[in-house]
Amino acid sequence: MVDGSGKKAYQGDVGIQGDRIAAIGSLQDAQADRRILAGGKVLCPGFVDVHSHADLSFHLREQAEILEPLVRQGITTVVGGNCGMALAPLAGKNDDPILAFYRAFTGQDQSELITWRSFGGYMDALEKRGLVLNAGLLAPHGILRLNEMGQAKRLATSDELEGMKVLLRDCLDAGALGLSTGLQYFPGSQSDTQELLDLAQLLKPAGAVFTSHLRSYSNTLERAIEEVVEVVRKAEIHGQISHLFWVPHVNDRVDAWIRKAAKLGSWAYRWLKLPIPMDGALTKILAQVNRSIEDGLPLGVDVMPTAAGFTHLLAFFPPWVLEDDLASILGRLRDPKTRKRILNDIENGQSVWPHREDRAWSMNFLKLMGWSGVYVMSVVGEKNKVLEGRSLKELARDEKKHPFDVACDLLLEEDGQVLVFVTFTRPGDDFLERSLFAAMRDPHVSIVTDTLLLGCGRPAHLFYDCFPKYISKYVRDLKLISLEKGIRKCTGLPVSQLGIQRRGRLEEGFYADLVLFDLEKLGTQSTFEKPDVFPTGIEMVLINGRPVLEQGIYHPEPFSGRLLRRQNQ
Repeated sequence: MVDGSGKKAYQGDVGIQGDRIAAIGSLQDAQADRRILAGGKVLCPGFVDVHSHADLSFHLREQAEILEPLVRQGITTVVGGNCGMALAPLAGKNDDPILAFYRAFTGQDQSELITWRSFGGYMDALEKRGLVLNAGLLAPHGILRLNEMGQAKRLATSDELEGMKVLLRDCLDAGALGLSTGLQYFPGSQSDTQELLDLAQLLKPAGAVFTSHLRSYSNTLERAIEEVVEVVRKAEIHGQISHLFWVPHVNDRVDAWIRKAAKLGSWAYRWLKLPIPMDGALTKILAQVNRSIEDGLPLGVDVMPTAAGFTHLLAFFPPWVLEDDLASILGRLRDPKTRKRILNDIENGQSVWPHREDRAWSMNFLKLMGWSGVYVMSVVGEKNKVLEGRSLKELARDEKKHPFDVACDLLLEEDGQVLVFVTFTRPGDDFLERSLFAAMRDPHVSIVTDTLLLGCGRPAHLFYDCFPKYISKYVRDLKLISLEKGIRKCTGLPVSQLGIQRRGRLEEGFYADLVLFDLEKLGTQSTFEKPDVFPTGIEMVLINGRPVLEQGIYHPEPFSGRLLRRQNQ
């Protein structure tokens, strides 16, 4: 028994009645309709993934099939609406740019699927539809902004800010766990700290959380963290730094040297097994965060146990390209003169705080990562499916084009619907992953998947193996942290960070979200090249007392997940 609190494991029994844990202790003499003999196995709370985009699949008929990989890796609760993005509200003023935004992000026209207008209507629709696992939702700052301002590239007026406040109150009244921001993405990138603070003032009376995909994860990361700290401290609320990572920001000559050194280090690590330290930068960053936490600031952090990120390709373009509707955006990509200007901004842009100017946006990963570090994750058209998993540099070599032209042409062919992986060396690089060791150990950092399962494209391996990989690799094999503290980073810690009640712990009266696994057999064969492989060692998953996975068989129906409204969990 590993109870999710970080306390020492112990041997015992759990009695379940209905959807709750009714008793914990020595229960061999208790009456039961069914007994599960689990000697030699580990029982812990179901894993809680507080940074997910699984909510983009909840409304689909294929929800149970699409989200099966989450249940099979032991996830029982997710939090959606992250990075300022969710499928509500649509207030009627600027629905077209919002629907275009959804289409670019999900690869699917959502206009026929969305039957709601308000955030409350969205939650009601999901509750009526049913959920395969538990889910909380965050109010999405980016969508609130689009509702009031469309695709405008500027600060909000006082009237627009008041409109956003009205929408945020509606979200909170409906049960949103808090407000999420995607400050590195357009349109969130066009906000300022005062806008965030004005909105965050509404969170304190509601007891809601402020989560943030930061404005930068590179040269101004410390300032980006300070911005969140300022909002949390002044608004007197709980805050969460989303999927923390760090990318070096250097000039082209040094960048090429670092990339070669990283590839050499990766080779030395794989073949010579040299234990080269890589997490010095993240250690320093976490020390900054932990000082604030230890001083009493209610601040949390989460991280993905992988060195490859993923998002939509258009996010890497200068903010001015993303103004107006999708037709206008694609029109800019078609025009040779405008395309030349875009490339010039990418190659010569400088990441200057606060990243709102044309050449200053911090999401300039085409420059930071290089063309060889951007891989096609998902496209819609059958013709281009063969490109999934290949880098822009590889495609450019094959097509005898500049990689930027490959990116633009692909976006035009796919009507803007292209998702990509980004990495400094190659996806699945164990050496590069060593840069995350500090976060894998840190007691204030939760483990998350950043799930973007849409039923199409090449998924990230984390969507199949995040938690089994973390426990088998970082806890069992590398021993960076004890089993008890590692499980806490996947259960008790994340629920405390997002204000989720009566879950994430083995405790009488708590909901019976449980995972039974064989620690010795726990593992994964999922890779970047073949991600859709289920983990080994997960023997049983219960959601609200019902076995959803048992002896390798997935039993999604009847849906036993619950919608977690902040006021009524």
